[in-house]
Amino acid sequence: MKNKALVVIDLQNDITKNYQKIIGQVNKAIDWAMSNDMHVVYIRHYNLSEKTRTFKPDTKGSELVPELKVVSENVYEKFKASALTSKGFVGFIEKNDIEEFFITGADATACVKSTSYNLVKVGYKVHVISDCVTSYDLEKMDDMLKYYADKGCKVLTLGECMGEKEA
Repeated sequence: MKNKALVVIDLQNDITKNYQKIIGQVNKAIDWAMSNDMHVVYIRHYNLSEKTRTFKPDTKGSELVPELKVVSENVYEKFKASALTSKGFVGFIEKNDIEEFFITGADATACVKSTSYNLVKVGYKVHVISDCVTSYDLEKMDDMLKYYADKGCKVLTLGECMGEKEA
């Protein structure tokens, strides 16, 4: 499964709202990915705009959240919503012949949305793990999951990814 990657998007200290609701599931997804010989990749957002205070490079806010299980050195920075704007991440994809992605993280209405959409748009197979993504606005989650499916992503729970049977 080396041509597959679990991608953890923007679970950083400045994402203070709602990430606690998914962090356990994301860590479980990381364990699942590792046990299935997948790459695990972490994406960090850096905000370079002078008018904002969050996600500033080299600040506590830009660090990955302390509860997050970090199992690789595959940490890439981006300055726009889509992780595909990170030259390091794109280079990693090419170097490792990644063809399939499992997406986790925040925010479902922004960076997760843009990354998932853009990966599908250029021809990759994308799975959004529904119980491993969150948003500032939880009321929009159902609409976002539908959006992902409508744009060509497969939306699955972590249990479905792991092959667990529904009870």
